[in-house]
Amino acid sequence: MCERRAVLAWALLAACAPARAGAPDANALLARSDAIRNPVQPFAVDVRLTEYRAGRQTDESSLNIYAKIDGASGQYRNLVRFARPLRDANKLMLVNGSDMWFFDPSSRAAVRISPQQRLLGRASSGDVVTANLARDYRAELVGEEQIQDGDVQARQCTLLNLAAHTRQANYHRVRLWLDSASRHPVKAEYYSGSGHLLKSVFYRRAQRVLGELRPTEAVIIDGTDTSWITVMDFSGYVGREIPDSWFQRDYLPRFRLERDA
Repeated sequence: MCERRAVLAWALLAACAPARAGAPDANALLARSDAIRNPVQPFAVDVRLTEYRAGRQTDESSLNIYAKIDGASGQYRNLVRFARPLRDANKLMLVNGSDMWFFDPSSRAAVRISPQQRLLGRASSGDVVTANLARDYRAELVGEEQIQDGDVQARQCTLLNLAAHTRQANYHRVRLWLDSASRHPVKAEYYSGSGHLLKSVFYRRAQRVLGELRPTEAVIIDGTDTSWITVMDFSGYVGREIPDSWFQRDYLPRFRLERDA
């Protein structure tokens, strides 16, 4: 219950922010898009990452992600288990607040890493974990415009500019397009502090998952080389109880799933 109250509190704070008369509130739109992308309840999801170069598949990996909202901060805590390829099986990545750790069971060492640490292709550590953008960014309403979505179809969208305002923000600035009718995320662009476009992301294949219609695929395109594409597929969503101990660095060497015990 405390996790749900934290999310509702963030949404209410966003909704109370000043807005132009007659215009939707940008921070409330951002909070709603967060709720569409991410379940509020603790959950597990499987993620497959596939890298393509010039249309040819070059690499693939699979992850199991366990996510739970921290009642104090309103941000998600994440434990990521590497499933495939076999050389990476059972390696772990922990995200708890501003701390991000990588654990290799062969060395039994936990090493601090950055959200920009690349996992596969253009997908970084910060891209695969669950996060509330409304927690780390301030949104500004730019206006309405028509863009091509990930299926190369015309979509009328509301454009938001997101500016980082916490140290936990993975990117300096984000441009986020939401479907004008449904408020579902359609496209995002991520920028460095120097204004360089790092990557574009298209959100596709909405399916009803844990009570909400959510995108189950993210197509990540390199900001410089558009032939370098990474596809993230999300499947197997399930609500589940997740012990708080799973999100403690000292627990990583002892972590075992039920099927591994």
